[in-house]
Amino acid sequence: MVLTTVLASLLLISFADAAIPNAMLRGRPSVPEVPVPERTVTSPNGTVLPPLTTVYYFNQLIDHNNPSLGTFQQRYWMDWEFYEAGGPIVFMTPGETNADGYEGYLTNDTINGMIAQQQHGAAVLVEHRFFGYSNPYDNLTSQSLELLTIQQAIDDLVYFAQNADLPMPGGDNVKPDTTPWILIGGSYSGALTSWTMVNKPGIFYAGYASSGVVEAITDYYGYFTPIREYMPQNCSSDVQAVIAYLDLVYAENNTAAIQSLKEAFGLGGLSHIDDFAAALQYNLFDWQSLQPFIGPGAMFFEFCDALEVKNGVSAPATGWGLENAIYAWGSFWNTTYYAYVCGDLDAETCLGTYDTTQSYWTDVSVDNADRSWFWMVCNQVGYYQVGPPEGQPAIVSRILQPIYEERQCVNMFPQKFYWPPSPSALEVDMMYSGWNVEVDRLFFANGLRDPWREATVSADGLYKPNTATQPIYEGDGFHCSDLITESGIVDETIYTVQMAGLEYMKSWLANY
Repeated sequence: MVLTTVLASLLLISFADAAIPNAMLRGRPSVPEVPVPERTVTSPNGTVLPPLTTVYYFNQLIDHNNPSLGTFQQRYWMDWEFYEAGGPIVFMTPGETNADGYEGYLTNDTINGMIAQQQHGAAVLVEHRFFGYSNPYDNLTSQSLELLTIQQAIDDLVYFAQNADLPMPGGDNVKPDTTPWILIGGSYSGALTSWTMVNKPGIFYAGYASSGVVEAITDYYGYFTPIREYMPQNCSSDVQAVIAYLDLVYAENNTAAIQSLKEAFGLGGLSHIDDFAAALQYNLFDWQSLQPFIGPGAMFFEFCDALEVKNGVSAPATGWGLENAIYAWGSFWNTTYYAYVCGDLDAETCLGTYDTTQSYWTDVSVDNADRSWFWMVCNQVGYYQVGPPEGQPAIVSRILQPIYEERQCVNMFPQKFYWPPSPSALEVDMMYSGWNVEVDRLFFANGLRDPWREATVSADGLYKPNTATQPIYEGDGFHCSDLITESGIVDETIYTVQMAGLEYMKSWLANY
């Protein structure tokens, strides 16, 4: 029953993502949602606890560099069903999202709750500034978002840990100076775990970073490497054939062939070739919604089946070839995928990025995770998912380069950027150590099939050592798979990662 619920939740996330018009934001480094179990929560002594969905508020500093500006209300959630005096506080932010709906990370359906249960700890989930309803100001204008930085987010975690009086009995006496706090995160929030422990040592006794994208990378073509490696090879071959053809006719300025190709996908009304190239990425971004317990009915596999199964026969590893690939991929867009992505919108409105009057670019109301994350991308972390260099296999068009996304930064934030900006990724990596992180009691968990793998400490060619004080474990999982308990039930390599994480936490806390 739990597995069915988790599966349904992740599929809903996939459909929700389909409505996002910007390809880059569909593949943002986010934590998979885990549903809240429908059960009564009780403490070890049998006391019935508040529902997991109960919202608490913490007075967080608006600006850690200028406390005189006052505070805003930062939302958080808490579960102390396993807590016994002396146990740790297991602390997490889900990162760049509205945190409501992530209360499952308080339970033992996730590694957070597994650690809390093993160590008799309490679990806390806090919403990231400028996401959901934890906003220093009542808008997301460029002026307000100046306070959305990695450093402010780090300082939020530290200030919360040092000042929050938690709502459980004795919760006013579990600050980091008397109680071990374990900082957990996945994806961007996994990177934030590493960055926080580098930048503010001694606050969090231990950390667990799942799929932590610790290295900020502007030209992040590596996103598609694990997808190309682990997707069905016949599907990869045919996708590469179509992309190579697109890049060829673009290089030749063959406008008739380009228009014919767009029309094959039902996208003849899309004005700009780079927007068409970006639209073809959408099928690949569906890979990020996969987990070990999601079956062949997932949208990504529907896409590959549409390309590779003909009259009940699957293509060989080399695929069916260019002509069939264009026809089959285009038919999939026409019959299934366009409605899934765009609904009733026309192609230019749905997929175009040049009309800056659209509300997508101008809406500054709060609880707009896409806008807030775009701010962080444009200013600091990059992660632009683009085509690879010449000479490497390409399942994404080389028409797509960082300038495609950087132009959209101007669209979204014209008050901040007068021309396409380059994010300060190198500065981020210098300040917070990136791949060079060396921190005691920080556990890294990664997945071979994770499209964000190349920004983690398990990136190809990095060969970062796995040590007793900074262990690095890698299973066969997808994005943040090890955070979800069910992943370990269906995949023994992920179970190994989870058990290693639990064992390290046990041994580290024994020495507290």
